[in-house]
Amino acid sequence: MAALRVRFEAVVAVTELHRMNGRTTLWNPGCDHAGIATQVVVEKKVWREEKKTRHDIGREKFIEKIWEWRREKGDTIYVQLRKLGLSLDWTRACFTMDPKLCRAVTEAFVRLHDEGVIYRGNRLVDKIQLNGRTLLSVPGYEEKVEFGVLVSFAYKVEGSEDEVVVATTRVETMLGDTAVAVHPEDPRYKHLHGRVVLHPFCDRKLPIVCDDYVDREFGTGAVKITPAHDPNDYDIGKRHNLPFITIFSDDGYVTGDCGVFSGMKRFHARKAVTEALKERGLYRDTINNPMVVPFCSRSKDVVEPLIKPQWYVRCDEMAQSAKEAVRRGELKIIPEHHTKTWFHWMDNIRDWCVSRQLWWGHRIPAYFVTVDDPSIAAGSETDNEYWVSGRSREEALEKACKKFGVPSTKLTLKQDEDVLDTWFSSGLFPFSIFGWPDETDDLRAFYPGTLLETGHDILFFWVARMVFFGQKLLKRLPFREVYLHPIVRDAHGRKMSKSLGNVIDPMDVIRGITLENLHQQLLGGNLDPNEIAKAKEGQKQDYPDGIPECGTDALRFALCAYVSQGRDINLDILRVQGYRFFCNKLWNAIKFALTYLGNDFKPDQKIDTADVPRILETNNKSVGSSSVENIKSIVAKCLLHKEVLQSDKTLEVLNLYLGDCSYLDGFVPSQSDVVVFEAFGGDGVGNTGIGAKYPHVQRWLRHIHSFIDDKSYFKSSKLTGSDAEGRYKVLGNETPMDLWMLSRVSAAVEQCNKGFENYDFPMVTTACYNFWYYDVCDVYLEYLKPVFQSNDSAAISTAKMILYKCLHVGLRLLSPFMPFITEELFQRLPHPAEGHPASICIAPYPDSNECPWRNTELESEVEFVQKIIHTVRSARSDYNLPNKAKTEAYMVCSDDAMSIVHKYEHAMCTLAYCSKVEFCASPPQGCAILTVSDKCEVHLLLKGLIDPAKELAKLQKKQDQLEQQVRKLKQTMAAPDYTIKVPEEVRLSNTDKLAQTEGELARLLSAISALRTME
Repeated sequence: MAALRVRFEAVVAVTELHRMNGRTTLWNPGCDHAGIATQVVVEKKVWREEKKTRHDIGREKFIEKIWEWRREKGDTIYVQLRKLGLSLDWTRACFTMDPKLCRAVTEAFVRLHDEGVIYRGNRLVDKIQLNGRTLLSVPGYEEKVEFGVLVSFAYKVEGSEDEVVVATTRVETMLGDTAVAVHPEDPRYKHLHGRVVLHPFCDRKLPIVCDDYVDREFGTGAVKITPAHDPNDYDIGKRHNLPFITIFSDDGYVTGDCGVFSGMKRFHARKAVTEALKERGLYRDTINNPMVVPFCSRSKDVVEPLIKPQWYVRCDEMAQSAKEAVRRGELKIIPEHHTKTWFHWMDNIRDWCVSRQLWWGHRIPAYFVTVDDPSIAAGSETDNEYWVSGRSREEALEKACKKFGVPSTKLTLKQDEDVLDTWFSSGLFPFSIFGWPDETDDLRAFYPGTLLETGHDILFFWVARMVFFGQKLLKRLPFREVYLHPIVRDAHGRKMSKSLGNVIDPMDVIRGITLENLHQQLLGGNLDPNEIAKAKEGQKQDYPDGIPECGTDALRFALCAYVSQGRDINLDILRVQGYRFFCNKLWNAIKFALTYLGNDFKPDQKIDTADVPRILETNNKSVGSSSVENIKSIVAKCLLHKEVLQSDKTLEVLNLYLGDCSYLDGFVPSQSDVVVFEAFGGDGVGNTGIGAKYPHVQRWLRHIHSFIDDKSYFKSSKLTGSDAEGRYKVLGNETPMDLWMLSRVSAAVEQCNKGFENYDFPMVTTACYNFWYYDVCDVYLEYLKPVFQSNDSAAISTAKMILYKCLHVGLRLLSPFMPFITEELFQRLPHPAEGHPASICIAPYPDSNECPWRNTELESEVEFVQKIIHTVRSARSDYNLPNKAKTEAYMVCSDDAMSIVHKYEHAMCTLAYCSKVEFCASPPQGCAILTVSDKCEVHLLLKGLIDPAKELAKLQKKQDQLEQQVRKLKQTMAAPDYTIKVPEEVRLSNTDKLAQTEGELARLLSAISALRTME
């Protein structure tokens, strides 16, 4: 229940996409109770404020304090979610400790226990001491505890002078030793097989057992065995049927069966045992031993393996069902490479321990039964037979009466003190939130869900458990797809940690925060002074100027843009800030475009069918011999006004055009024709009504249908020539640049839909970014400036319509990622009088049916022209020419290049700041020669626009700087140990810098050469 941390929310975009497409969507907000994390935080708070442990104040009052903390902090996450603009159904917000969800937890436990899926077992678990304060290295100890050493001591062999020397990193555990193990083939100990050694501190004989697990080469080749406190020893103890002696209590003290050491803290006992071994002459040595010490990340305590009776869930059958669901394709895991991890977990599943020695959480609804009847043997808490579960104490008592055949007056029930693992209640979440175990309307409507999005690090902990419970309790998978997002790390690739000071609160990114206030936030947490100092230093290094204000839209867009098919993403605040600048550019682009559209612009006005002939600019006399081209034009215009497509007037005009059957010879339908065909419901072929009144239209539809039957045609066909130019005209008088812009709209729509379909969110964000930044802002808006300044009303009208389409479609493409700015700008756009969505979040997401204008051949042409424009603009920059200084460009091109350039001459003049573009074989003197490709050169006339001597001096100075940079980089990269000592990412960066600098230098030398011809 801590504050929400920055993470990727792919489900945000997907939910909003489906809502825009008219589907019923539900995104249910909820929080789990975070058992361990919450209890640790509140324990620290109580100690800091009252200097008391939870044991000092008792269970009931401690839980009250947790609820107080929950009421104080509980809404923080929801406030952040609202600020992030997430479209959740807030009326359904739930918490795993709510009564409805608690009822589901109890029901699940009781059902599974009754079926034998949940059982009680006495096994080794990792016990964590939680009640000590975290002051020094280990909570609860004033002095530092020594780790990383190996202590050797001897056990005396019974009835002999022989001894067996063993070594351990936890010498205090020898109090629980029940054997010494040696390898059966080790010749040093063959004479001791079957013998016993004597424990020095108690009346216990330890057998010497033979086990292949023992490494003969490590230490003395003999291993002390403590089955109750070591996982490997536990396995050996099971194999050799050894006693399991627990020597530590739950709160980290030595138990009462260990003589003089009883009652000591475990690490105090470590010193005491060592001293006692020395006194008895059994201590042999202490040496350095590199080791991994298991610390709890929350309490900072050392994890202690401990034998305890716990509740377990049998997972074999559920794991097999979960594995088969993925194998059969019923459950899809995205990205696919995570399925390998899924299968590994399912193939190596172990029973799930669901007991937690905590006070905060769902108390286990199981009761230990004591029977006051001499004919019934007393039971042990490790024995399943003396436990019953119940939805209430009364139900449990009734079960116990039936089980033991005695009246309730003979029974005493004691509820288990432990709580359930938080993942138990979280695993029920997909159906508990809808009222299960009741068969509610919500459960029928919304279970199973469609998509789960979560981090790949909890694929097993959460996803698997939801699948287990869904299949077991409801016989259905809880969802069809699982999208696993990467883990968000800081800019240096480190895991986010409070103690490192690199945890990013989304509110700080949205609103911005100073470094001083970042430091101040640390003081309100539970860090100790040393951790605060370390965190402050980390914040100072990462955010020397604080975190700049980036806004919600930039943060959401950045998180989706970061995602790749990898496992982690390194979040750089500067990149988020870059998307904030993109928002500024978007705002200014719309503001600029609206001045062009004007106040009187009305998009997509409804038209009367009587106006069709006028709109289609036709009558009986206008039908000429070039019917194929006329058909292309009329189809495009019909698509613009789909509401009149099937009107009698439209059919009448179409029938006029199609009366000349010559179009059948060589006529190849395009996607536009198919759209029109589908607008008739695809039934125009057999529609006798159309055939009777408009036979030529019916023949045309049949002709299209013959191509539709060939499914591969529309995937592979490429239109060329006049067909490629005219196939998707909207108004009939578009320029090539207008058609290119429409094609780029279609390209962006295709990429966005493809990205969403494949959960490739960077593909979507990249398509949106490139469309707005490069296509709309850098090219089309600049191209339109002279158009709107002209007196050509037809060109202006066409430009307005296409510009409006770009803005409207482009904002809808961005909406799932940037809801706030797109909504604001969407409301500012001109709207038709009728049929306009009230909000962009319910406007239809663009698709290829709406935007069928893709023309890759046209895009290739403009790409070539843009290369020319870029070359000219780079040269102008090199020569420091202002935009108002128009230059003359003389083209020396091949015939095919010339035909392309001629078509875009007007665009080139506008975007390359040229006064004219001419084609000639012998350009005039005083030109800079710019090579675009092997088929095209631009001779840029500079004479009279620059002072050659002055510009030459500037360029030569820059040449010296670039040459020095190249020499320095080459010298660095030529160092003997460069490939060994320099990180790969730095080497790649240097290689890129060198290539970029050498390219810039080559261009500069070309410019200098041209200037020298002008002196």
